[in-house]
Amino acid sequence: MNDSPEWTARKSEASLWFQGLRDRICTAFEAIEDSQTTGPFADQPAGRFEQKVTSRAAEPGSDAGGGVMSVMRGGRVFEKVGVNISTVYGTLGEAARRSMKSRKDMDGIDEDPRFWASGISLVAHMQSPKTPAVHMNTRMFWTPHGWWFGGGADLNPMTEVPEDTAHFHAALKAACDRHDPDYYPRFKAWADDYFMIRHWNEARGVGGIFYDDLCTGDWEADFAFTRDVGSAFLDAFLPITETRRTETWTDADRDWQLVRRGRYAEFNLVYDRGTKFGLETGHNPEAVLMSLPPIAKWP
Repeated sequence: MNDSPEWTARKSEASLWFQGLRDRICTAFEAIEDSQTTGPFADQPAGRFEQKVTSRAAEPGSDAGGGVMSVMRGGRVFEKVGVNISTVYGTLGEAARRSMKSRKDMDGIDEDPRFWASGISLVAHMQSPKTPAVHMNTRMFWTPHGWWFGGGADLNPMTEVPEDTAHFHAALKAACDRHDPDYYPRFKAWADDYFMIRHWNEARGVGGIFYDDLCTGDWEADFAFTRDVGSAFLDAFLPITETRRTETWTDADRDWQLVRRGRYAEFNLVYDRGTKFGLETGHNPEAVLMSLPPIAKWP
C-alpha cells in the first residue's frame, strides 16, 4: 500500500473529523460549566479550555507532526478534563515495530517502517465524586502495509449507579448496531478484558466498548463506524453528568474518589496502549500523560 493521493485525502479527512469532534465536545463541556449555578464550586468562574500546541520529538530539522492539547482545570463541574487531538508521522522505532509484527500484513515493517496516525483522546476527572470520570478515544493508523481504526469509551464512577451504566452502554450499543449487530457484544467484551487492573484483579470502571485493528477492507465503512462512536460520546456521557452534578457528597465520598483515581493512574501507566505508543514514538509527554488525574491517593 503506497501513500497515494487517495490515501493522502483519506488521512486529511480523518484528521479534520477528529478536530471537529474536539470542537463539539469542548463547546458542550464549557456550556455545562456555564449552567452550573448550584453546588460547592458554583461561585467560582466557569471553566474554560486552554489550548497548547504539542510536537513529536524528531531529528533536528525534520517534521514529525504533533497535536493540540485542550485542557480545562478547576472548573465548576470538571476538576480536570483534556481533549487532545494529534496527527503524527515518521518511522516506527524498534520497539514499536516489534509490537506491529503480530498484525497481519506487517511482514515488511522492518524494511519500510513509515507510519501515520491521527486521533482524539479525552479523559475527564470531575469535581463531584458523584459524577463519573470518563474516557473516550478514536484514531486511525496507517502504514505502507496496512491501515486500521481503533477506539472506544468507558465510564468510571466512584460507585456504580446501575441506571447510569445502562444509559452509557445503550448509547454505545446504538452506535455499534447501526453498523454490525456483532460489534457491541464483541467490543463490550473487549473493553471488559482491556480495562482490567490486573495486579488488583478489578475493573477500572463499568466498561463500555473498546476496539483496535479494525480493518474490514472497506475504509469508508470503518471510518463511518469510528465517527459514530465519537458522536455517541456526548449522548452517552452528558445526561449522566447533568443528573449527578447537583447531588450532595461527603468528605468520605471525596476520599474514595481519590483512591479510585489512584487505580486509574495505575492502569494508564502500566497497561494503556495509547500511553505506551505515545511515549515510544516520542510524542510530547505532557500530552501523553494528560489522562492522569490532578489529585489522587493510595491507601
